Amino acid sequence: MPHTVSRHLAEGPRVGIRHFTHDDAAEFTECARGSRELHRPWLFPPESVEAYAGYADRLIQDPTKAGFLVCDRDTGALAGFININNIVGGAFQSGALGYGAFAHAAGRGLMREGLTLVVDHAFGPLRLHRLEINVQPANTASIALALACGFRLEGFSPDMLYIDGAWRDHERWALTTEMRARR
Repeated sequence: MPHTVSRHLAEGPRVGIRHFTHDDAAEFTECARGSRELHRPWLFPPESVEAYAGYADRLIQDPTKAGFLVCDRDTGALAGFININNIVGGAFQSGALGYGAFAHAAGRGLMREGLTLVVDHAFGPLRLHRLEINVQPANTASIALALACGFRLEGFSPDMLYIDGAWRDHERWALTTEMRARR
């Protein structure tokens, strides 16, 4: 049987993660448009090929960002996305996570598997020590994902991020390599 090389950086039982490419524009934006009701008012991923181009450029070229697509292992279809933003080295070795499932994949545990793979990659090859997730308090699905992946609530930040025309409160969730080792 011939050996096939995976496009994924890492794989779990049902999903793999890989970096964004410009070739993903049509599928990503179609999924984003079809997931508008799920995402709003929490996040606003690019819904046009033009907007995706700039978004992907930042994730591909900026060394303070790392973008990952969560893909169904059987079909290759996009299930969601997870980005590590504000990556800082030195004594901090930290990054801030942002993520979104696509509607057709929501509620199936695929993002939990994908986030686990991204955390492995962040604490492994990227050599980060700490990851943070900032979540609006009413975004219960995102909070449930953070909890399921071992993140702990560390605080509350009023008026933290400007989203959808207003400054929004956020809960700060975090995970360190030591916390993960204890699990």
